Amino acid sequence: MHPDEPVIDPPLVRRLLAECFPRWADLPARRVASAGTDNAMFRLGEDLVARLPRIGWAVEGIAHECAWLPRLAPHLPVAVPEPLGLGRPAAGYPWPWAVLRWLDGENPVEAPPGLAGDLAGFVSALRRVELPDPPAAGRGRPLATRDAPTREAIAALGDEVDAAAVTAVWESALAAPPWEGDPVWVHGDLSPGNVLVAGGRLSAVIDFSSCGVGDPAADLPVAWNLLPAAQRDEFRAALGVDDATWARGRGLALSIALIQLPYYRDTNPMLVANSRHVIGEVLASA
Repeated sequence: MHPDEPVIDPPLVRRLLAECFPRWADLPARRVASAGTDNAMFRLGEDLVARLPRIGWAVEGIAHECAWLPRLAPHLPVAVPEPLGLGRPAAGYPWPWAVLRWLDGENPVEAPPGLAGDLAGFVSALRRVELPDPPAAGRGRPLATRDAPTREAIAALGDEVDAAAVTAVWESALAAPPWEGDPVWVHGDLSPGNVLVAGGRLSAVIDFSSCGVGDPAADLPVAWNLLPAAQRDEFRAALGVDDATWARGRGLALSIALIQLPYYRDTNPMLVANSRHVIGEVLASA
């Protein structure tokens, strides 16, 4: 999916385990099917998973998760990844990587009834977290920081999208009043691939590599990338989102989808399909 991406396969994972974590070296390593873009995942036996960056920009997220997940986990109502080991570059692989405990569950193809309430409960709990010296969340910054790449993506997409319509929604989001409250903890990448459900309920949230504090709108894109319109309203009501924050969240959802679409057009069909879905849902709800 990325230029100059290293070859990451089960033999490499076994070599890395042998050098860094010999106690796990005999576990079978099976690639986890995923639409994820930043990391390759390999299930180790039944209870563990290895997480290896596929591209340089994902490297910092590995140590970030290992540092913050143990502090966040006690405050959250559902399971989150539990780091068990931070691996060093080895066996020809250039970056740090991690071993975490495996979490059961499935990525939802469609949102089951009640998921909006479960997600709102997770987001609310995360917003209430207070920890010293929190990091800034990249997607928790003002929308204006995304203006140039968003407009570049609109131009690159040409007639694949209604350029006038998406530009109007984007400019409306930019014009919304900024967040003036204290920064709050956000996950930063709530999306179908990072949500696990079991028995029709939210069972876990994964991939905290983008977490930090910032504008609470950063966790609203899930309203368009996963929730249907009826649950979208339920999600908003449960969180008590004001008009300005809702507009910024919708703008962020649109920006993410627009930027992803041309970059992953030929390499990640699941993500591309979701990006097109988000653009359609945003335009329909604007």
